[in-house]
Amino acid sequence: MKRTIQAVLAATALAFAAPAFMPVAHADVSVTFNPGGVAYGYNDGYWDRTHAWHAWPSDRDRTSWSSQYHEHYYDRAHTALPNGGWRTDTWWGSH
Repeated sequence: MKRTIQAVLAATALAFAAPAFMPVAHADVSVTFNPGGVAYGYNDGYWDRTHAWHAWPSDRDRTSWSSQYHEHYYDRAHTALPNGGWRTDTWWGSH
């Protein structure tokens, strides 16, 4: 009986320890910045064309977008403006 209990305890310990030695799977996820999806840019982020707020992925993306679309970039925080900086014009529909 003593050996049976020892065997059960050993099997239980192995069952709980096994996940610690198993390889961990990582999801292959990538996020890309679509400069064509930006509606209005601010120094703290941008509104996309579906009215969702985003932080700039990088300073390089902010600088690039602001130089290409300078007439739709505002060098201030969006929170300093009425309606959080969301505007009613849809300039991208005319291009």
